[in-house]
Amino acid sequence: MHRRKFITLVGSTAAIWPLATFAQRRVERTYQVGYLSIASREQTLDLIHAFEEGLRGLGYRRGENVVIEYRFAKGEIEQLPALAADLVRRGVDVIIVAGVTPVVVAAMKATTTIPIVTTVVVEPVRAGLIASLARPGGNVTGLTADTGDEIVGKRFELLKEALPNLSRVGVLWNPDVALNRNRLIPMSQTAQSLGLTIVPVEARKSDEFDQAFATMSKEGVQGFIVQGDSVLYNYRGQIAEAAIRTRLPGTSGQKEFADAGFLLTYGADLQDLWRRAAIYVDKIFKGAKPADLPVEQPIKFELVINLKTAKILGLVVPPSLLARADEVIE
Repeated sequence: MHRRKFITLVGSTAAIWPLATFAQRRVERTYQVGYLSIASREQTLDLIHAFEEGLRGLGYRRGENVVIEYRFAKGEIEQLPALAADLVRRGVDVIIVAGVTPVVVAAMKATTTIPIVTTVVVEPVRAGLIASLARPGGNVTGLTADTGDEIVGKRFELLKEALPNLSRVGVLWNPDVALNRNRLIPMSQTAQSLGLTIVPVEARKSDEFDQAFATMSKEGVQGFIVQGDSVLYNYRGQIAEAAIRTRLPGTSGQKEFADAGFLLTYGADLQDLWRRAAIYVDKIFKGAKPADLPVEQPIKFELVINLKTAKILGLVVPPSLLARADEVIE
């Protein structure tokens, strides 16, 4: 080939190549993710960041090849059906739900065809959300936030290790979450095996916390545990303040409770669950059916101890417990 012809051919190819690349980018599909949460954006910002980080790691760029439609109920459970219906009307490709059973139920009632990915739901089989962990069936799959009664027992053990004279434990729970009611009996049995007696105390909203803690104090409670619930999670700061006022050390399953002022927490690493949720979304985008994607349990757990709270309450946390902590707040 003559040199001039070769240069002309290369120049033509170089001119066409950017156009071809541009055309290829233009036809790349943009996926839509619906995000339904019972909380507010501010209350779950760290989890949002973890989810978006997971998507970026899989090659999805928000605003380019993926659009996320965020909907927040801000603690108002009655808003969930309308928010879920709005996501369905927008034709999202998948709905990721942030929160406990009522959030999943709202999404399931809004659609039976759009895939739904759970993140922190508790005992989805017992709640009737899926057929089994191995084969969920229907349009729901994702991750569950705990391993059942076993992890609750672990929290009791840790609280007792921190408080050697512990005998009566308050259980702060939201009666609007039916699954929590079902777990009271196994919780009581687990506590009894450790020489503990539980005192269940109900609370649905912030103006009920003072009465709840007054009841626990009257009942001779020496420490308390918050039963898993997105509504109470949203009020964790107010609960921690009430606990410190009444000088009751508390525990729960999410690190954020320790950040708010609880003595200790032990549970699944929620940010890890949200990053893993992005993997489910990616598989669904690539054609996987939620009915065939097994629901996974947590693989990372974290123990967080708040020494600032211990000091305020006049408690000395055993060195053996501190040595096992994944994080110590000082």
